[in-house]
Amino acid sequence: MQTTFPRLMLEHAQARPDAPALREKEYGIWQTLSWRALAALVERLAGGLAAAGLQPGQHVVVIGDNRPRLYAAMLAAQSLGGIAVPLYQDAVGAEFVFPITNAEVAFAIAEDQEQVDKLLEIRPQCPTLAHIWFDDPRGLRHYSEPGLASVDALLFAGDAHAKSHSGFFAAAVAATQADDVAAMFFTSGTTGNPKGVVHTHGTLLDR
Repeated sequence: MQTTFPRLMLEHAQARPDAPALREKEYGIWQTLSWRALAALVERLAGGLAAAGLQPGQHVVVIGDNRPRLYAAMLAAQSLGGIAVPLYQDAVGAEFVFPITNAEVAFAIAEDQEQVDKLLEIRPQCPTLAHIWFDDPRGLRHYSEPGLASVDALLFAGDAHAKSHSGFFAAAVAATQADDVAAMFFTSGTTGNPKGVVHTHGTLLDR
């Protein structure tokens, strides 16, 4: 398939906007996110990442459980030509150092306080890590570290970016190509340092 994940997302949003794209169980009830809603969420996140300075080819670390806004963040990074780098959410902070420094990561999106604490713990060893956004704000109200903000703040930044950059998102997604790198997956590193396994949109879709 000579396409990309963001382009497929927009095609689904156009062809069947109200069909379920993602479902998450919350308080025992399945919450549904439609393709239209997912595309809108990804567009807002992409605008926020663009405003923060994400450039094509740069890496965005994502750490957490299977949460809709974390998946949307990966799609947002890919929409701008960025590379998603999901890391094991149950790893200790020290295990994040090599992937973040190896990929020269400047942007990270974390699920909650547990993951934020790990990133802040290792930040002195990861000088490129300038931005950390968190999805779940519980326990983080009084944190004031530089570059730390909520995903909601990232969304608002995306709204502001959209007002001054009409058509930016659609053009960025249209420019993505199947042979662009979509994600880098680090191995567990049981026999040495983890190894970054690079996949393009094409190689992942082919499987």
